[in-house]
Amino acid sequence: MCNTVAVTRARWTTETVPLPPRALAWLSQRVGLGEPFEEMPVPAPESGLSTDAFEALEAVAGISVDPVDRLGRAGGLSYLDLLRHRGHGTLAVPDAVVQPSTPDEVLEVLKVCVEHDVAVVPFGGGTSVVGGVEALRGSKSAVVALDLAGLGALVSVDPVSRVAVLQAGMTGPEAERLLGEHGFTLGHVPQSFERATIGGFAATRSAGQASSGYGRFEDMVESLRVATPVGEWVVGAAPASAAGPDLKQLVLGSEGLFGVITEVSVRVRPKPYGPRYEGFVVDGWEAGVDLVRSLAQDGVLADITRLSDVDETEVALELAGPKAATLKKYLRFRGVKQPCLVILGWECRSRSATMSALSGRKVVRLGRAMGVAWLHGRFNGPRQRDALLDAGVCVETLETATHWSRVSELRDAVRAALTAELGDPVVMCHVSHAYETGASLYFTVLVPRDLADPVGQWERAKVAASDAISRLGTITHHHAVGRDHQPWLEKEIGPIGVDVLRAVKAQLDPTGILNPGKLL
Repeated sequence: MCNTVAVTRARWTTETVPLPPRALAWLSQRVGLGEPFEEMPVPAPESGLSTDAFEALEAVAGISVDPVDRLGRAGGLSYLDLLRHRGHGTLAVPDAVVQPSTPDEVLEVLKVCVEHDVAVVPFGGGTSVVGGVEALRGSKSAVVALDLAGLGALVSVDPVSRVAVLQAGMTGPEAERLLGEHGFTLGHVPQSFERATIGGFAATRSAGQASSGYGRFEDMVESLRVATPVGEWVVGAAPASAAGPDLKQLVLGSEGLFGVITEVSVRVRPKPYGPRYEGFVVDGWEAGVDLVRSLAQDGVLADITRLSDVDETEVALELAGPKAATLKKYLRFRGVKQPCLVILGWECRSRSATMSALSGRKVVRLGRAMGVAWLHGRFNGPRQRDALLDAGVCVETLETATHWSRVSELRDAVRAALTAELGDPVVMCHVSHAYETGASLYFTVLVPRDLADPVGQWERAKVAASDAISRLGTITHHHAVGRDHQPWLEKEIGPIGVDVLRAVKAQLDPTGILNPGKLL
């Protein structure tokens, strides 16, 4: 027996944004629109959690076996997740949703799950796009989603040291609101910001859009409180230490395999006064890469430094509204043949230092309007995915990073791999994070959906792109490994590295209840 449940689109995004007519017209002309397919009802099977396990969990925390609650924690937000929730492909549904409200309750839940041989999938905002929160039970009798939404408190703020302690279930917007009341900001705003949580940022080594100024999330972490099946573990005691290897790094990026992060102590900074965002255009991808590399190596990056390639810039200009034609005419007048958009934003770094570095370079300044337009639309990607699926479009993202000498080679290799598998897709790319020695590349792919095999269509393309990535860069810069990137992990960290991680897993989670099938 099973119930058929309709899960609202609110499960997927904080706010759903429809595609404007101009965008639909451009898509139809450039890539073509696929045929919408019939959404099939998603079955929610009866819970496989034993009565004894249910009662033991109920005694220590909130628990639900309601089909809507369980389907709402079934997977993340990848294209394949969206397809599965529309009835295409196999959807792994947790047997129950457990909702602790304190770090001590998390410890008790883990003890019960060890005793009853129940797998535990830590669940924050559910924004994973690499299978990181799939409800896999592995060899266990059942699997529960451990929803950390009840751990949403600001525990403390030390204004002298500029350190705050946040519980792991707090979302990005709530963290900014509460810290703002004390005059501080975390400054961590990835595209998943609206839904993702503090614990998720730590567990996946997240990188925010202003990482050049504030740093990646792991750079912000002072200490971590972690519930493990063998007890509570607190790592990090001072701003810097030589007391052996930094064990924080074993938790950061561990994706819930070693323990459940319950609290994070983070470095905070004063709220920025008068942040500013501007748009610029350079002529050609190579010129843009050279510009961003120079800014990074000279130490004058803006907090937000984003370089779009010609294809992504074409989309941005096409969707610029009534001014698009005038803007493109102006760029031609300025001699720009292959426009590549550069967005620079200053929140805590010096704008004057960046602007001085731009002087003498062939850069067309578009002004604040383009920067503000980017700022206002920075979350439209995840908000518009349902609309794109409704239009018959396969839309997905992937990312990587490499050294400067290989950036263009890597971009070309990924584009070639995706085109070979998908025919004539739109493959957009931008530099999203820059470092002294290299940069990350973020790809967005649009192609008409294959009605006969929509799941296989993207799976084959992702494998081809990942093979290309693994030859030239890291398999993931900030999306994490999850389930999707597992096949390429050993090539990157080596068999000894995998053995080290397995040894840590065995020490902290000897019965293997935590997040089966991910990372390792």
